[in-house]
Amino acid sequence: MSSNNHLDYLDELEAEAIHILREVAGQFEKPALLFSGGKDSITLVRLAEKAFRPGKFPFPLVHIDTGHNFVETIEYRDKMIDRIGEKLIVGHVQDSIDEGKVVEQTGKNASRNALQTVTLLDTIAKHKFDACIGGARRDEEKARAKERIFSVRDEFGQWDPKRQRPELWNLYNGKIHKGENVRVFPISNWTELDVWNYIRRENIELPTIYFAHKRDTIVRNGQLMAASPFLNMDDEDVITNRTVRFRTVGDMTCTAAVQSEAFEIDDIINEISESKISERGARMDDKVSEAAMEDRKKGGYF
Repeated sequence: MSSNNHLDYLDELEAEAIHILREVAGQFEKPALLFSGGKDSITLVRLAEKAFRPGKFPFPLVHIDTGHNFVETIEYRDKMIDRIGEKLIVGHVQDSIDEGKVVEQTGKNASRNALQTVTLLDTIAKHKFDACIGGARRDEEKARAKERIFSVRDEFGQWDPKRQRPELWNLYNGKIHKGENVRVFPISNWTELDVWNYIRRENIELPTIYFAHKRDTIVRNGQLMAASPFLNMDDEDVITNRTVRFRTVGDMTCTAAVQSEAFEIDDIINEISESKISERGARMDDKVSEAAMEDRKKGGYF
C-alpha cells in the first residue's frame, strides 16, 4: 500500500469517527466521553477536537478511577484537561468501597478492575448520561466484535447481544427507552495499528508507559507486572528491573507489560506488526475464562 493510499485510509476512518461523534451530539441529550488515559480514548479526544472545535465539546469527559492507576496515566490526564479546557468528571472506586456497594477483593490476585463497573453505572445514573462514548475496537477481543457502533444497554446497564440493532449505510439508531443508555464506539472499525498510525500522523502525545522504559517488575501468572504497592506481593515475588512497555493501560493490578526495545512510535508500529499476541493478551482480567469479557459486559462493564 502506498503512502498516499494509507493516508486516504486513515482519512476515511477519521471521517467515519467524526460523523459518529456528531451523530451522538445530535441524537442524545446528555452524552459523555469515557476517558481511561489510554491511547484509544486519547485518540477519541483528538477526533472530538476535529469534530467540534472551535466550540466546546458537547459532552464532559468521564474517568472511572480505580485508585490503582499508573501515576503516569493520571499525570497525563490532568495535563491534557488543562490543555483542552474541557470538563472532567471522575468516579472513584474507593467511594463505592466506602459506601459498601462493592467489596475489596483479597488474595494474591486481588484487583479493583471488576469493581469499577458499579462505579461506572452509579456515575451514569448520577449524571443521567444517555450515551457513553468509548474507545473499544472490534479487533481487541471477540466479545467486542459482537457489538454495534451504537450498543444499547438496558435500565440496569446490562448488554444483551440479542438486542443488537442493524446499522446500514452509516445510519445509527439512538432511540432508547427511559433508563436505558447507549455505549458508542466511534473507532470500532479501527485496528490497533490504525490507532498507532493515526497517532503518528497527528503527532499525538501519549503517557510515557507506552514507550520502552526501565521498570521494576515481577512475574505473576506468567505475565510481567509492574512492581507496585497495589499488588499483594510476598516472598515468592522476585523484583527484577527490565526494559518494558505497556500495550494497553488499565488498573496496575491487571495490566501486564511486555519486554520491549520500542522507544519510538515507528519502533512500536514495527513491533505490533510482527506480534502474534493481541494487546488484550496483556490483560489479566481477560484470562479468568474464555467468556470473561462478555460476562463483564453483560454485567454493565464498558
